[in-house]
Amino acid sequence: MELVLHQFELPLEHTFTISRGSLNVQETLIVELRYEGLVGYGEATTNDYYNATIEQMSADLDRLRPLLKEATPDDPPQLWEQTRPLLANNPFAHCALDMAVHDLWGKTLGKPVYELWGLATDNVPVSNYTIGIDSIERMVEKLQQYQDWPIYKIKLGTAHDLEIIRALREHSSAVFRVDANCAWTAEETIQNASAMKDLGVEFIEQPLAAELRDQMPEVKRHSALPLVADESCIVESDVELCQAGFDVINIKLVKCAGLTPARRMISTARELGLQVMVGCMTESTVGISAIAQLLPLLDFVDMDGAALLSDDIAEGAQVIQGACLYPDQPGCGVTLLKSNPLPVTG
Repeated sequence: MELVLHQFELPLEHTFTISRGSLNVQETLIVELRYEGLVGYGEATTNDYYNATIEQMSADLDRLRPLLKEATPDDPPQLWEQTRPLLANNPFAHCALDMAVHDLWGKTLGKPVYELWGLATDNVPVSNYTIGIDSIERMVEKLQQYQDWPIYKIKLGTAHDLEIIRALREHSSAVFRVDANCAWTAEETIQNASAMKDLGVEFIEQPLAAELRDQMPEVKRHSALPLVADESCIVESDVELCQAGFDVINIKLVKCAGLTPARRMISTARELGLQVMVGCMTESTVGISAIAQLLPLLDFVDMDGAALLSDDIAEGAQVIQGACLYPDQPGCGVTLLKSNPLPVTG
């Protein structure tokens, strides 16, 4: 397989703010794999919180060129294991590669990835639309701009969190989910859960900082709402650690290193009685199309990343008012619309 790396800046339609900061443009790395006239694509966005940079991802992937030149896309899990030693410290890069291999695998066999896994898409969860932190007035405006979505994820972590939910509830009867991104204390979580249950909130995502996971079992015992682990559930070994303090795990493909480990995490969660969600970053249709392959395995999904952009770089799975529309294409169904190849280094 031939490796080509692309760097893009994805412009957001609105400034996107969570408890840790804001962004207007998201940098992303696209992995392109070419094999016998076919092309597969994967994606990993940059992320300061997880020390994921274009420079490091591309450098680590460049070192794999000799290995990939001799490899085929016939067995994505096997190639994931083969490349693991070289990418163990760079799950974002490993994810992008794993996505691209799966996309190419499906294209070589002429079938969607989910179908090759033995799955059907006739009964899959719908996605939320995320509303970032802003003034209450602006958050209401964003909700009204996308008023046809059935579920909204509300980013919180301010001094006015309950006020925000109350104001938004005045303008919508849709399901609300809230994500504090580690900004609350245990006491705040318990208090907010009680109040927010009465306001039609479905669950609370990552209320406490990840390093406070030992406090979560007590919070779970007193919470009126289900609790979702995000920053507390990064890799496969975290799933079992989340059982006592959470009801749901939220898997991010870039954090766990791709579709291959994500499927194992889903299986482990089911064995432990945990529900499963897959979430996205602010990413293009390349990454969203990979998430779409997992939908039949999930209870919840957050795959609105491309819907937050003002300009996309790819075609594939679309999320329209929460519903996933699958492309009539094999693999993950991705077609790259733009090209910005990086020079080969190392």
